[in-house]
Amino acid sequence: MLYMNVPGSSYRGPLPAATERQTVLRAALERDVTTLATTIGERHIILPERFTATVEFIESSFSNAGYAVKRQTYKIGGLETHNLVAELAGSNASGIVVVGAHYDTVSDTPGADDNASGVAGVLALARLCAGTKPARTIRFVAFANEEPPFFWTQHMGSLVYAKQCRALNENVVAMFSLEMIGYYTNVPKSQKYSPPFSLFFPDTGNFIAFIGNLHSKRLLDKTVRSFRKNAQFPSEGIALPGWFPGAGLSDQWSFWKMDYPALMVTDTSFFRYKQYHTPGDTPDRLDFDCMARVVEGMEAVVKEIAGGE
Repeated sequence: MLYMNVPGSSYRGPLPAATERQTVLRAALERDVTTLATTIGERHIILPERFTATVEFIESSFSNAGYAVKRQTYKIGGLETHNLVAELAGSNASGIVVVGAHYDTVSDTPGADDNASGVAGVLALARLCAGTKPARTIRFVAFANEEPPFFWTQHMGSLVYAKQCRALNENVVAMFSLEMIGYYTNVPKSQKYSPPFSLFFPDTGNFIAFIGNLHSKRLLDKTVRSFRKNAQFPSEGIALPGWFPGAGLSDQWSFWKMDYPALMVTDTSFFRYKQYHTPGDTPDRLDFDCMARVVEGMEAVVKEIAGGE
C-alpha cells in the first residue's frame, strides 16, 4: 500500500531569482560541505583522526550558533563514537522535534552529497532557529555510523539515539532525516527508478522528496503542506510500508523501529546521481542554490511543527 495523496501541488517552472537571504544561506552551506568533504574528506570510525576532526567541527559549529552540545558516546570494538546533540528547549512539554543527519561516509569517498549536504543542512537549520522560542523542543542531532558495515545494526548511531529516546519515554512527535539534499538536475530522464516509483514520480531529477512509512502519514501531510506553502521548489511525497525497498535507507528507519513518526528528506541521490558512493561525490557537483531553497523550506516546516513564536 502506497500513500501519495499529499496536500498541494509541486512547484513547476523556472525558479525565481535567489533572495539575499538565500544567497547568504547558500554560501554557508557551501562552506560547511567543503569543510567536511574537502578539508576533512573521507570520514568514518576506521579513520579515527578524520572522525575526530568531523566531531570537533560539528561541535564547534553548534557552539558558535549558541548551543550547548551534548555527546552521546558509545563504543564499537573499543573505539569511541559519538552522536552530537544541540537542543533548543521548548516552552512546554508538548513534544520533541528531531532534525538529524549522519556525518560518516562510505570508504573511499569524500561524501559531499552523502552526507555532508545533510549535515550542512542540520547546521544551517540550527543557526536559523537559534534565538527563537518554540513551543516544542527542537533537537539538532549529528549521527555516527549510518553507512555499512553499521547500517541497520545495533551500532547505527541513530538507532542508539532513538532507543534512548524510547527508554526515556520521550515524546518525539517528528523526526526529519536529512539524507543527501544537494544534487539536482533539469536534464530530462535524469531520474532512474526501480519499480514501481517510475509510475508515480517525475523523470527529471530536480525535486526534493519526503519519504515516510505508513505510520508517518500525518507528519508527511503536514510537512509537504508547509513546504509547498513556503518554498518555491519542486517537491514530492510518499508514505509506504517500512519494509518496502528504498524506504528505510537512512536514519529515519531507526525512529520507525521505535514507533516514532519520521521522514527522510532527500534528493533521491541513488536514483539520479552517478557519483553516489564514489570518489566523485565532491562539492563541485552539488547545486548549493537549490540546496539553500530546500533548507529554507525546511526551516518553515520545522518552525511550524515546533510551534511558538
